[in-house]
Amino acid sequence: MKATVLNEASAAEAVKVDAAPFGIRDKIGYMFGDLGNCFILGLVNSFLMIYYTNVLGIPGAIIGILFLTARIIDAFADVTVGRLSDVAPLTSEGRFRPWIRRMKYPFCLITIILFLPFVNSFPMTLKVIYIFSTYLIYGIFLSSINIPYGSMASAISSHPDDRASLSTFRSVGSAIGGATTGFFIPIFMYTQAADGRQVVSNMRFFIISIVCALIAFVAYNVTYKLTTERVQIHKTEKVSAKQLIQGLFTNKALLSLVVVDLFIVINQILTGTTTTYLFNDYFNNSKAMSIALLFTYGTVILLAPFATYLIKRFGKKEASVATLVFSSVLYVAMYFMHIQNAWVYLVFMFIATLGYSLFNLMVWAFITDVIDYHQYVTGQREDGTVYGVNSFARKVGQALAGGIGGFMLQIIGYQSSTTGGAAQSVVVQNRIYALANLLPAILLILAALVLAFLYPLNKKKINAVDAELAKINKQNN
Repeated sequence: MKATVLNEASAAEAVKVDAAPFGIRDKIGYMFGDLGNCFILGLVNSFLMIYYTNVLGIPGAIIGILFLTARIIDAFADVTVGRLSDVAPLTSEGRFRPWIRRMKYPFCLITIILFLPFVNSFPMTLKVIYIFSTYLIYGIFLSSINIPYGSMASAISSHPDDRASLSTFRSVGSAIGGATTGFFIPIFMYTQAADGRQVVSNMRFFIISIVCALIAFVAYNVTYKLTTERVQIHKTEKVSAKQLIQGLFTNKALLSLVVVDLFIVINQILTGTTTTYLFNDYFNNSKAMSIALLFTYGTVILLAPFATYLIKRFGKKEASVATLVFSSVLYVAMYFMHIQNAWVYLVFMFIATLGYSLFNLMVWAFITDVIDYHQYVTGQREDGTVYGVNSFARKVGQALAGGIGGFMLQIIGYQSSTTGGAAQSVVVQNRIYALANLLPAILLILAALVLAFLYPLNKKKINAVDAELAKINKQNN
């Protein structure tokens, strides 16, 4: 049975959408979007640095400059794409789905180009030109598909519970993609050298990139086919840049979430990077590395069935603060324990990851709350722009994480290699262990403090905002 959906916004005309009611089709479709994203992001975020250092022989400092530069450019690309998607003409497909239909082609292609096998034979100057040009293009194409995809959640349904379920399903899709790449890539990326050592394989990485890109391409098609944009707004007046910027700075929830996301993303990227080096060089255990990277994402799946209960019982903000503090304390304990056994470390890492995974599970619901709050305090409905600003912060976090990761390797004395990996000294190994534990401990406690004392949308407040918007929408309808 079809349901007619009518939506109103300031300076806008509502569009009647004859669509099936929100349901499992939308949830599954939206889940596949981040599953596709994370088959590519899981490859690039966790393994591109080790590919650069151990296959192409690029020094860590150059990689740090690359990641820092690229992410800053990406951050501005996110805001630009968000704004373009907000002001683009509304189509029969909606405002955001057409971006996914078009941009999946270049994004999947550039992922494969990142790992072209013959680049290993280039002189160093050409290698540097290659990694800078391809990685910058990759980041821009990522923005062009990821920003419309993220913004689409608030267009699929206007009901808060529906959006919370979309956040949960998106996080599950992300976890499946990230856990699959984290578990299987370390198994397939190595070959055996003449002296019996496991070394990173150039050709295997190329094959892995093709597989990940193909899976992502199929997943994006599923997202496009199964989702429906029910909240469609035809904008009749343009919001000036001055009004837009003033509105964004009025939104305290957005500003504080931006800071929290900054710390969380830095932690997430650095954890993926340092975990790879920790198990490669400190524990020398590729099997344990697979399981560790599986924890990074897989714990989200374990938490997903309990997410709705925790939100209704405690609230997003309250539950996230408690679990972030717990994870930070446990990482400090792991540092002082100086664990030598990879499997013992995995047990503690699993528990610590469970703690901060709750925020990762709910982050997209946080953003839709902030989008609603933006309308509540400004009267403007700017889904793509608000999402783009938050994504700007995430990209800045990724930039800082890439820079920190690369420079940290240089500072601690990590030796790059063109033969699959050099043997690191005991001092360097211990420094890797310290980074893998102290960095998340610091970043997670900072995120918890900002969320606790600056983010205004506790359980009581967001319920009041939702009730007020529901009243306004009812009057407009």
